[in-house]
Amino acid sequence: MRNIFVEELIQKPIEEQEIEIVERKGIGHPDSISDGIAESVSRGLCNAYLDHFGGVLHHNTDEVQITAGESSPEFGGGDIIKPMDILLTGRGVPEYEGKKIGIDRIAIGAAKEYLKESLINLDVETCTVVECKIGHGSGDLVDVFKREGMPASNDTSFGVGFAPFSETESMVMAIEELLNSKSFKKKYPQVGEDIKVMGLRDRDQITLTVAVAMISKYVDGVESYLNTKEELNDIVTELALKHTSREVKTYINTGDDPSCDTEKGYYLTVTGTSAEMGDDGSVGRGNRANGLITPNRPMSMEATSGKNPINHVGKIYNLLSNQMANDIVKEVEGINQVNIMILSQIGAPIDQPKAASAQLILEKGYEMGKVQKEVQGVMDTWLADINKITEMLIKGKVRTF
Repeated sequence: MRNIFVEELIQKPIEEQEIEIVERKGIGHPDSISDGIAESVSRGLCNAYLDHFGGVLHHNTDEVQITAGESSPEFGGGDIIKPMDILLTGRGVPEYEGKKIGIDRIAIGAAKEYLKESLINLDVETCTVVECKIGHGSGDLVDVFKREGMPASNDTSFGVGFAPFSETESMVMAIEELLNSKSFKKKYPQVGEDIKVMGLRDRDQITLTVAVAMISKYVDGVESYLNTKEELNDIVTELALKHTSREVKTYINTGDDPSCDTEKGYYLTVTGTSAEMGDDGSVGRGNRANGLITPNRPMSMEATSGKNPINHVGKIYNLLSNQMANDIVKEVEGINQVNIMILSQIGAPIDQPKAASAQLILEKGYEMGKVQKEVQGVMDTWLADINKITEMLIKGKVRTF
């Protein structure tokens, strides 16, 4: 028997609360770049370990730090003056049973590959300096990963999740994903990847404040820049209205100085990210495991990206909580809203948490007695199959930010 608890949550559903704030930092934000690199390095090491040793060895690569460079964007052009510095740290096992692998080389290669894939206007070789300082962990830790049966929790920690997304949460996520989609970039090459979407719902009015880094070589002047802003405003508003019947107001790059007739007054970048010109980045300082920052909801401060996917419950439980929550809403009738919290105890099997809690807000006409066992069943099924999270992570089939 697992320690699964289901209770009713006496609280206004999110859509009935007067104020709701939702944020997403896009894939080109320095914090998101750090998250993406950290997870790519972990995945690269996982696959290398599997290829060479038949199993994933101990590692954590969740300490990526980006120190911003310096650039000089100009309408129709611009240059990188100083490359951004990217520092990879953490721990990994470079040798097992007398056989060595180049974890530094693997890590640097994974980081650069991620940058090339995510920031299409960034010349990785000339505009970044990637340095690896991943410490070499003990081969003895391999035993934790190679032992038979369920992995043991590496820490006493917790993960949280919730479902379903509110209208504001859904639109904030959809807006960033659209603006950073490959198809959108083909149509609007001047739109960089450093996009931050902030949503405020004040009763029945939603205000969207969107920061979009423009790529200077594709913008030939103030008029071109302002025309793009106007188009983006219409696109964002139209998409938002597909998620709500509430009033929506959209604002793009509100820090611009419309009285300025030079590039100094506008949000221009050479590569599409502010990391080129003054904004640093760190793992875990941005989106939570579900891709959003949601102060109206339960959140964990744990950095999910880069932690090992075998027994690091700070990673696994955050992802598991969201999977559980989404399945509960889909499979159990009468659930208006669910919050999931899962607590580990160091040394215990990861499928046997100290507590796995579901807090439910029910639809009118439903009672706890009718849904409790079904909710417990969904949670128990996921815990029994918890290694599925590991498989999804190694294959890159689940987001961590």
